[in-house]
Amino acid sequence: MYGILVVVAALGGLMYLAYRGVTLLILAPGLALLTVLASFERPLLASYTQIFMVATGDFIVQYFPVFLLGAIFGKLMEDTGSAEVLANATIRRLGSDRAILAVVLSCAAMTYGGVSLFVVAFAVFPIAAAVFRRANLPKRLIPGTIALGAFTFTMTALPGTPAIQNAIPMPYFGTSPFAAPGLGILTALIMFALGQLWLERRARATSEGYGDHPDAERRTDRALRERAAGEGFDIGELPAGARPAAPPALMLAALPLVTVIAINLTFTALVIPAMDTDYLAAPEYGSVTIDAVRGIWSIIAALVISIVLMIAVNWSRLPRLTASLDAGAHASLLPIFNTASLVGFGSVIASLSAFALIRDSVIGIGGDNPLISLAISVNLLAGMTGSASGGMSIALTTLGGVYLEMAQAAGISPELMHRVTAVATGGLDALPHNGAVITLLAICGLTHREAYLDVAVVAVAVPILALIVLITLGTLLGSF
Repeated sequence: MYGILVVVAALGGLMYLAYRGVTLLILAPGLALLTVLASFERPLLASYTQIFMVATGDFIVQYFPVFLLGAIFGKLMEDTGSAEVLANATIRRLGSDRAILAVVLSCAAMTYGGVSLFVVAFAVFPIAAAVFRRANLPKRLIPGTIALGAFTFTMTALPGTPAIQNAIPMPYFGTSPFAAPGLGILTALIMFALGQLWLERRARATSEGYGDHPDAERRTDRALRERAAGEGFDIGELPAGARPAAPPALMLAALPLVTVIAINLTFTALVIPAMDTDYLAAPEYGSVTIDAVRGIWSIIAALVISIVLMIAVNWSRLPRLTASLDAGAHASLLPIFNTASLVGFGSVIASLSAFALIRDSVIGIGGDNPLISLAISVNLLAGMTGSASGGMSIALTTLGGVYLEMAQAAGISPELMHRVTAVATGGLDALPHNGAVITLLAICGLTHREAYLDVAVVAVAVPILALIVLITLGTLLGSF
């Protein structure tokens, strides 16, 4: 019992201190080592170098290309003006009377195409503020609207999304980014529909506009002036790069997004299956099967080709190409090291005897259905760490093999396990201490008290409801 209390205290401390703004690069190893000390089970230095650092390094080795290329792609979308063009076009086409839908679809198009949600928030907020003002909608609805389009169905449910949450399960289950496409699309539609209904209901239920909130309007005006001056939004995630004098045409702006999706699908379904990959069985290549690397290879190829294409067609809009590439590369470092540190923390916790008791209790939830146990464990860990990818990585690193065996014994397809794992990360991860939530509110100039309710509904409650439907249908119908 004492060991379990130590583990729970460590996870609680991680959640609280992350909410208070302590960097995970210090917090994760520090709490991991304090847990080892308090448990009186393992040597301290060996736990750090041989467990924490090995797990952290393994994660970086496997996923750094996805983080790096994704960040560079997003930065180029921003610096070429393509992200802003897409957002403007969507909002202009739908009109200010459908302001919420326009912002949601703008965010969804960009995130599904591989643009970082941080880039999306920066690019969309000024446009959303202007459209919401014209539609006489309260500013406090903007964070929930952006969260629905960027943090939910395009991150976890839609098949083929290049989001890291869709990439991490692939080597554990031998799947592709398009795992369980039918169920993924259905789950995405549920998230989109319920989230949209909530936001529209909130908009109708209030007659409050910007004119009724002098302070909110003053703050919005100040934020827009600061953004126009290049100030007020630098939070260390996305260093400023060159902006184009003339933005690209709409079709040209959308071309990289379409290319990412098309190349991803082509490599997954046609190119890689046609390759001779018997050499992967050799020790120097890790003695793996093609199923373990197919998904990662597809995403890497899709992002590289799309980045080269974007540079080629926007050469005149990138007078400081090196600066844009450097900024994108630098922006990828903190997210991957944060996530990898959480993986290292989880590996240390998993090495303790108390974790075995917790693991057995979680696995026992759901009876013969491992989907329920998997969903609960991933959701809880994502909530405790404040990170979808971090919680998923901890769960799969420690329990992935167990869940795969349980699924095979129960006749559940790996594709369904993949999709449930991905969707499960998008629930409790968006609790108040989540870094993306804190960043989004900062960009919008709002506090948790003013705007978090809508974020919680569309990015926590709605995805959990969609997850329940996914598990129910998957159990009854299987993967499709």
